[in-house]
Amino acid sequence: MNQFAGFPQKGRLIKIPALFFSELLPQIDNLNELRVILYCFWRLDYIDRDRQYLWEGEIAADEAFIAGLGETRDQQESALQDGLKRAVTRGALLEAVVQKSKRLFFINGMRGQAMAEGAASGQWNPKDGLKALLSLSLVRPNIFTLYERNIGPLTPLIREKLKDMEKDYPALWIEEAVGISVEQNKRSIAYIEAILKRWKQDGKGDDINQSDASRFISEKLRGKVKY
Repeated sequence: MNQFAGFPQKGRLIKIPALFFSELLPQIDNLNELRVILYCFWRLDYIDRDRQYLWEGEIAADEAFIAGLGETRDQQESALQDGLKRAVTRGALLEAVVQKSKRLFFINGMRGQAMAEGAASGQWNPKDGLKALLSLSLVRPNIFTLYERNIGPLTPLIREKLKDMEKDYPALWIEEAVGISVEQNKRSIAYIEAILKRWKQDGKGDDINQSDASRFISEKLRGKVKY
């Protein structure tokens, strides 16, 4: 056994819902299941934060993760399938089959439920507009966190501008404007402000820079989310 050297003083933290520890963890008695669930939390938050789903093939292709599931490839693949099946059966993960045979996996939350249902029924195609999912969040971050995550560091001047935006524009407008600035690779407070001013002046159409995926999730969760 290789001894762990310890966590560094500074490092990124992964968000895991508290209910995982209070309700799920005491029930999980299989190591494959636990590894798969934790891996999905990590990858969706850290590597693929812009997306809220994972292809089965993506998980299987992560050699570093798969190597810990068994000594041989057959053992690894068997352990992965066992972990995925158990996690779906328990309800920690959701599964949708698309393109006839390809499987997608989602964390079982309001957003994951909406997207799994939409993908399985054909209402939403996972090939459409991956970048459009960047700024979607059921538990929406405050405007300062939203800016720092997607645009850049805060300065006193930017903080004041963001406060003014909160007073002048709906929260959803601000989130969508930030998402557009990221998609267009024009990450600046001035560009975001210009979008908001144009919408306020000319009216905001529902189809502005929205992909099928973006429109689907917005319509599916409208009225259920809180800022």
